[in-house]
Amino acid sequence: MTENEISKIIVDACYRIHSQLGPGLFESVYEKILVIELEKAGLKVFSQVTIPVIWDNIQIDQGIRADLIVNYKVIVEIKSVEAISPVHHKQLLTYLRLTDMKLGLLINFNEKLIKEGITRIVNNLKFGF
Repeated sequence: MTENEISKIIVDACYRIHSQLGPGLFESVYEKILVIELEKAGLKVFSQVTIPVIWDNIQIDQGIRADLIVNYKVIVEIKSVEAISPVHHKQLLTYLRLTDMKLGLLINFNEKLIKEGITRIVNNLKFGF
């Protein structure tokens, strides 16, 4: 399954969750429900994954965590905030670079319409043409 196929399943699940629950809940609630939905869809989901940083051949595990990694290919960062900050985009791009993954989704459930709260972040993703 490609990154784009996985992201479609993730976005569809976010839409269903947001349609039923709306904005205003804690990020941890959306995360747990999204894990349930993605696993029901047959995806392999890892939650709160530590991402190591290698410095001078030393692995540093200092609290860098991805909210979700799906099928070893897509990183999902979940927010429930008034506004996404530029640092959130940079954070996800850094996670993608450190893991050598190609696609990340930054999802802010605290939007009136969930489509306004989903941002794709790419790290050298190859296009099929």
